Amino acid sequence: MYYSPSYITCHESLNIHLSALLIYTSQSHSSLPITRYVTSPLLPSLDDFSSSLKEIWESAILTNNGSFHKKLEKELATYLKVPYLSLFTNGTLPLITALQAMRITGEVITTPFSFVATTHALWWNGIKPVFVDIEPTTCNLDPDKIEAAITPRTTAIMPVHVYGKPCNTKRIQEIADKYGLKVIYDAAHAFGVEVNGESILKAGNMSTLSFHATKVFNTLEGGALIMHDEQTKKRIDYLKNFGFANETEVVAPGINSKMDEVRAAFGLLNLKIVDQAISKRRQTAIQYREILATVPGVTFFEDMPKVRHNYSYFPIFINENIYGMTRDELYIKMKEHNIWGRRYFYPLISTFSTYRGLESAKPENLPIATEMANKVICLPMHHALKENDIERILKLIMNNG
Repeated sequence: MYYSPSYITCHESLNIHLSALLIYTSQSHSSLPITRYVTSPLLPSLDDFSSSLKEIWESAILTNNGSFHKKLEKELATYLKVPYLSLFTNGTLPLITALQAMRITGEVITTPFSFVATTHALWWNGIKPVFVDIEPTTCNLDPDKIEAAITPRTTAIMPVHVYGKPCNTKRIQEIADKYGLKVIYDAAHAFGVEVNGESILKAGNMSTLSFHATKVFNTLEGGALIMHDEQTKKRIDYLKNFGFANETEVVAPGINSKMDEVRAAFGLLNLKIVDQAISKRRQTAIQYREILATVPGVTFFEDMPKVRHNYSYFPIFINENIYGMTRDELYIKMKEHNIWGRRYFYPLISTFSTYRGLESAKPENLPIATEMANKVICLPMHHALKENDIERILKLIMNNG
């Protein structure tokens, strides 16, 4: 059926989108046992979501800081143990907005081992990224390499908690304080991660989250920015709403990055079941480690002491000389058996055309990041994996002859 945009009513538009969502959800459920993908979205009860949609429909408030939006901000702040939180429509806009809010300019030290949104946020703000190598034990930004990259133009450090493993926030903050730099953490992978019972999101000046469908916790698409004080939250809320302070006053050149009521409602329902999902992910990680520890040439990360992990990813690293097969050969073999791992993060951001001309992007400056990127495969890791799925994945890796 063809729908002319000029004649679609609000009711018809919602029905069209809901139909598409139901089709996607149905297809996702039918493919879950096959474990074709590295992740699978956490989905609340469809009946519960339908009830929330009915409530939204009856209120006729779809966006602009409605009741579901307010409730999700409050409940997430409590769950994540953070003082202030602002919701966004995706996980990239909080990065862009944080840089705007803190008036970051010049150069920012960051990692090449991440998703491209980390560095793109700098580029969109006219900021030059300066890449620094990573630690082999975590794949996080190496604090020992930061000081050598600081110049008179450096204004901030933007580390990433890669795979949800906490950065060395103490060392990074010491360096930032020494040189008067701001610290913005890309915590897209780090939902609910804690160190010694304290949220990792409280580190630095600000932290950002992604609630994309691929993440441990999702709102279909979405994100959040974590800040330390009410005044900063007020400024962020202005910036994500065109800069409006009230009905007639615009105080900054903001953009539109507000989360709508439908996604907020979806998030509220997922928040009720996310701990159960994380628990299932943990059990999968335990099973992976138990078997993979016996496979020569395959290494992986253990849990860090005193850290509450969220098990967002399970990366393995292939030493082809010992394992007897290259990373890419194993990757292709897995795909041939309908197991779709991902090579996060290959290739490095520093190799993309936008950034490869930078001095800091040269491979000789990033030996550890280059090595890890060439060895990594992230195995399927999500709440819906079955025992036979895990066994099939492990048998494929073990059968490397």
